[in-house]
Amino acid sequence: MRDATLLIDFGSTYTKLVAVDEAAEEILGTAQSPTTVETDISEGLRSARALLERTAGPLAFPTIRACSSAAGGLRIIVSGLVLELTAKAARLAALGGGGKILKVFAGKLTGSDIDFILNSRPDLFLLTGGTDGGDEKCILTNAERLARSGIDCPILIAGNRNAADECCKILSAAGKPAMITPNVLPRLDQLNIRPVQDQIRKTFLSQIIHAKGLSRMETIMGEITMPTPVSVLKALTLLSKGVNQNPGLGPLMAVDLGGATTDVYSIADGAPENSNTYLKGLIDPYEKRSVEGDIGMRISIHGILEAAGAERIARIADTSVDEVNAWADKVQANHGLLPRNEREARLDHAFACAAVQAATIRHAGTIEESYTPAGQIFIQEGKDLRSIETVVLIGGALIHAAAPREIAAFASYSKEFPSSLRPNRVDVLLDKKYILSAMGVLSEINPESALSIMKKEIIHA
Repeated sequence: MRDATLLIDFGSTYTKLVAVDEAAEEILGTAQSPTTVETDISEGLRSARALLERTAGPLAFPTIRACSSAAGGLRIIVSGLVLELTAKAARLAALGGGGKILKVFAGKLTGSDIDFILNSRPDLFLLTGGTDGGDEKCILTNAERLARSGIDCPILIAGNRNAADECCKILSAAGKPAMITPNVLPRLDQLNIRPVQDQIRKTFLSQIIHAKGLSRMETIMGEITMPTPVSVLKALTLLSKGVNQNPGLGPLMAVDLGGATTDVYSIADGAPENSNTYLKGLIDPYEKRSVEGDIGMRISIHGILEAAGAERIARIADTSVDEVNAWADKVQANHGLLPRNEREARLDHAFACAAVQAATIRHAGTIEESYTPAGQIFIQEGKDLRSIETVVLIGGALIHAAAPREIAAFASYSKEFPSSLRPNRVDVLLDKKYILSAMGVLSEINPESALSIMKKEIIHA
């Protein structure tokens, strides 16, 4: 019996397994089975392992590691001082940590804000506000209002260091579980999101894994080391940067188009490229993840319709607006509906194109022309991704698409949206075997093997 490393992505829909030979830097087999989180989680895992053995033969697994999004992800509410500054920094930290953002508040929390928080029942509240040495009043007021509320989830304080201890004292005195991490925005020009992301990951593992009953599976599944989105981000970062003497692919973007949401990742600097371009607001992190909760191919199909407009989708599909609206209504009524003929396939393709376009426009930065007494200048907000030349497609809607390159083209520059700083042109890669999340887990114990496997298995479209 051959020894192998078993890597598991315990997803909300499917439990996906990848068996690898680390020394040979090769995949021995993959398998997936529906996740049985509503009944007995082990059933789906056993089914997937049985399928894996049929294709790869008998294997022994001295090392087992896993990531998970089966519990639905860590549901986070964020508050900050200014929407474009501390609140944005906190949001970037939460998304990069694999969280699901329910709401971002700016300024002092109101009574209706507190009602929303209590009704939403978040898994974590991220309390930020003020640069170090800056405004203290907002974050202290919000700490007091949270202390008087019925909130019972952990509260992570990541704001003005001069007020952090007092916030923690206020919350702890009211019996609220509070903890402090360094400020996400210590200065106006400095993001510091890694400590918050690390704490979010720890909270995910302690709160979600144990609360949802996944902890009892660790003897079978191996150690659950991180949320799935964090694992994917780690894999993409490794694929981009490389490790030791094994070079990566350079700056890249990835799009994961799902049924309910669309994740977009960029591994790139994104700073202004020209001396006459000035950055407005915060520069986004080098390793960025954004989540569009209203854009998805099934549950959120009407979100695509609202974001792109029926007319644009009709032009892509070469059909009428009525046909576009009718297809969206059919899919909304039956999330399992798949195209049954060429006309429906064209419509599904058009919605995928529109979804990728809308999600990448939101992810990328923008640039606007302006004039000063000294002459023409440009104002940039967010990341400049024009120099990126590689886009990785993730998720069944893209991997199984009949024309993935056509869909990926909607992630690049368009004359229709000239201010969007998306890639000028892209080389399209496919995660055909669904290995990215597994490689992110493997990267923590053997990054060299993970990178070599990705460079072999993530193929051109």
